[in-house]
Amino acid sequence: MSTWLVTGGSRGIGRAVVDHVTAAGDTVATFSRSAPARTPAHPERVFEVKADVTDSESVRRGVDTVLERYGSIDVVVNSAGVHHGGRVDALDRSAWDEVVSTNLTGAFDVCRAVVPVLRPGAAIVNVGAVVGFRGFPGDVAYGSAKAGLSGLTQVLSVELAPKGIRVNLVVPGFVDTDMTAGLTQKARERIVDTIPAGRTGRPEEIAEVIAAVARSTYMTGATVPVDGGLLATFGGGRGSGVVPDSNGTGN
Repeated sequence: MSTWLVTGGSRGIGRAVVDHVTAAGDTVATFSRSAPARTPAHPERVFEVKADVTDSESVRRGVDTVLERYGSIDVVVNSAGVHHGGRVDALDRSAWDEVVSTNLTGAFDVCRAVVPVLRPGAAIVNVGAVVGFRGFPGDVAYGSAKAGLSGLTQVLSVELAPKGIRVNLVVPGFVDTDMTAGLTQKARERIVDTIPAGRTGRPEEIAEVIAAVARSTYMTGATVPVDGGLLATFGGGRGSGVVPDSNGTGN
């Protein structure tokens, strides 16, 4: 039985990871700023910690709380995320700061807090986004943060390999979560038209891959897309080549 720490574990992909691994018998501690959107499938195996990944001291206290409860952490999933759309000449600096602080600096602070206590065989899985690899207009902050998460993954995989700790990046495409729920039907149709698989993803589909990557004992430094083929295209997808505007991806 393994102990997982999942940031952003109250909703979306993070909550799907919680449900997936607890169904397999593992225990999970979650970091979130707000109350869960729904009760986990196996609440007896879930320890919900109120922690803000944009506050390094809150992260440190949260990790200490998890260690007091379980004694160790085996897998870390950095899934906490926030999205603010806007082009470079229109996006407020405060929105930029929040996106980068949550999606990138937050993951760095979590890694910095947990690495000293991780044992050989442990794994870190960062949750990226297609927009970190493809330029979508209106996603300057989110795309920059997720691209930075890719770089963080690469560096940490090399730094931590001698310690027996694996670090990988899972890259969702357009997934049906709270973050994407506000799109209009027309916008969704435009986005789906660019996805070779012809549909959006489900959080549980991403969670399956995150769990598999975390358990893969010879994988580190890898980038694993779970995007219905979106990264394999160059703007063409199945349709006319319309590129999604802001909110085109997300977890």
